[in-house]
Amino acid sequence: MRVLVRCCWGPLPGGGGSSGGGGAGRRPSPQWRTLLGLSGSSGGEDGRGARVREKPPWRVLFFGTDQFARETLRALQAARENKGEELIENLEVVTVPSPSPKRLPVKQYAVQSQLPVYEWPDVGSGEYDVGVVASFGRLLSEALILKFPYGILNVHPSCLPRWRGPAPIIHTVLHGDTVAGVTIMQIRPKRFDVGPILKQETVPVPPKSTTKDLEAVLSRLGANMLITVLKTLPESLNNGRQQPAEGVTHAPKISAATSCIKWEEQTSEQIFRLHRAIGNIIPLQTLWMNSTIKLLDVVEVNSSVLTDPKLTGQAVIPGSVIYHRQSQILLVCCKDGWIGVRSVMLKKTLTATDFYNGYLHPWYQKNSLAQPSQCRFQTLRLPLKKKQEKKIVAMQ
Repeated sequence: MRVLVRCCWGPLPGGGGSSGGGGAGRRPSPQWRTLLGLSGSSGGEDGRGARVREKPPWRVLFFGTDQFARETLRALQAARENKGEELIENLEVVTVPSPSPKRLPVKQYAVQSQLPVYEWPDVGSGEYDVGVVASFGRLLSEALILKFPYGILNVHPSCLPRWRGPAPIIHTVLHGDTVAGVTIMQIRPKRFDVGPILKQETVPVPPKSTTKDLEAVLSRLGANMLITVLKTLPESLNNGRQQPAEGVTHAPKISAATSCIKWEEQTSEQIFRLHRAIGNIIPLQTLWMNSTIKLLDVVEVNSSVLTDPKLTGQAVIPGSVIYHRQSQILLVCCKDGWIGVRSVMLKKTLTATDFYNGYLHPWYQKNSLAQPSQCRFQTLRLPLKKKQEKKIVAMQ
């Protein structure tokens, strides 16, 4: 028999106990709906479950895709297997369609752990108490949110309202933030990352951290924070606080155009941060003699190298490339100084020495048809085509 979810929030007839909650008395407070700005209705006849549990174990539906989300799912699975604590009774997973299963760490882990897996927009038909989202990248409807008596929690890797959007860790690194964090919040319909905050913690960003480094730290922090919230879920929901209106920043998806270095405009520090932020996803790109070249290994330049007369004895145009034989790196001039490059991709992977011998050596320069102005890296400007402007990073 299907019962409207809105009935879950009314008083218990005759003071009966809640299903699975092991207690009698009143239902959990619906205060979180007011915090979310949702209607008092709970989604009509689509509601799941005739009764609301007042305490664990919870029935959880998890939404996620990537490595960050996998750590959250791992923590939920560990809690489900810990029979002594009785925090999670049932755990099921929703992920997105993908032509390559290897791109979905969440799906791989769920299959290995023998968890039920659904492919969005299929969200299963079981009875759940609460939903959990981590790096899912899909906007969830109000109707779906209201199918969960306790709503849907989001594990978001930023100190909201800073870095709302799908790529918060990338933008944290890209903009040189010294502090990062995780927010456990409630999903609100129609907009990303604007719901009330249930728990928030910060961590310092180690110098020269990459996105991958920071993701590993924040994924473990977020997973632990979620488990803490689930242990006192009704209380956490009722104590949720609205996000402040000040300090809002946005973390949009990253496209291939983001990887194109602007030698005349970007400082060495900006280029290093760009490499640490997206280098493991898409290499930085530039133009060499009308061919696209990818900079695979970007490094800081030792101060002793910067005293070389080749660098100090003449005015150098941004994009100019000099091979430094002693350190075996390419030195590339940017807006305020130099960056180092140890390897590039031009038809195939080349070390800095290979590139020098093939393209920079005076013999090649003399015998090539290239103009002197072409013998430097120039800003690559990608055509505005949908295929090339395809967003390559999506993290909620």
